[in-house]
Amino acid sequence: MGGPYVSIDLAKIEQNARAIVELCAQQGISVAGVTKATCGSPEVARAMLRGGCSSIGDSRLKNVRRLRAGGIETSYMLLRIPPLSRVEEVVASVDVSLNSELSVLSALSEAALRAGEVHDVIVMVDLGDLREGVWPEDVVPFVRRVLSLRGVRIIGLGANLTCYGGVIPTGRNMGRLARLVDEVEQTFGLRLECVSGGNSSTLPMIAAGEMPARINQIRVGEAILLGRETIRREPWPGTSQDAFLLHAEVIERKQKPSAPIGERAEDAFGGRPVFDERGDVVRALVNVGREDADVSGLVPLDDRLEVMGASSDYLIVDVTRAEEGARVGDQLVFSMNYAALLAAMDSEYVEKRYQGAAC
Repeated sequence: MGGPYVSIDLAKIEQNARAIVELCAQQGISVAGVTKATCGSPEVARAMLRGGCSSIGDSRLKNVRRLRAGGIETSYMLLRIPPLSRVEEVVASVDVSLNSELSVLSALSEAALRAGEVHDVIVMVDLGDLREGVWPEDVVPFVRRVLSLRGVRIIGLGANLTCYGGVIPTGRNMGRLARLVDEVEQTFGLRLECVSGGNSSTLPMIAAGEMPARINQIRVGEAILLGRETIRREPWPGTSQDAFLLHAEVIERKQKPSAPIGERAEDAFGGRPVFDERGDVVRALVNVGREDADVSGLVPLDDRLEVMGASSDYLIVDVTRAEEGARVGDQLVFSMNYAALLAAMDSEYVEKRYQGAAC
């Protein structure tokens, strides 16, 4: 088993979840644990639930099937707008889905009625990040049309920020969501039980006591998995940042020039890399590459090492300062950002090793 692997510390994931759940509970906010970066890992979901998450959210139906097959009994939320072509599976697989298209909601309603069910939905509102969602001015007429569909039930409004446009949650945009909830409730004489106010980027607002009281749920992945909020990527108090680590083996170690020699064109990925001219360095080839992870998100735990670049199969690391370390056969260990974690967990070439708690 000489290939790269990700070590996954379930005890740290559980503690990360608990730290965030306890913070949010002080303001009446529940936490849906998001497993999509782990490809719907049942072990990770179980750790999140042990840490107090009230439900599990994922963006892929395949991941939900994996979670259910793994024995995870909880409420499931589909985080990606359902495909029109898969409404039957959505109704059969998840308890709640996020929605912003009337044609999809109509099809979900029909699918639910055929199954003898009523499917719960959260209407997503675009607060400026320009990903999914109904524009705020259109929310009331949109809800009016959805209420005519007998097979779906609106349980709340939701929003997502930071993921696409990098828009930060503030009192202004979160307040807009809260006011829309009030307007919908007053217009239609109903009570929305779930106001899903965003993701890990909302944690600074919650910690500062600035989240509008009407918002009672957030959907959290990165802050639980990697222990970081997603505005400045700073470590979150009470959490560990090393629940996931990438381990890879040194398979060559040689002293070579720091820059390629000869006339150069594009690399294998169509780029034109720039190299620092700094003389000869000791370079280690490591058995992980772009086919395995987003290498730009890998940082060696040993600060004497420096990632120089990568091909599809190799990571090239400057180990000059490591002296006797980083020999052939040694394991180098890397922390990962969210993109690197997502790619490594998705790669069939990277083994996953769970530790730290009963799976």
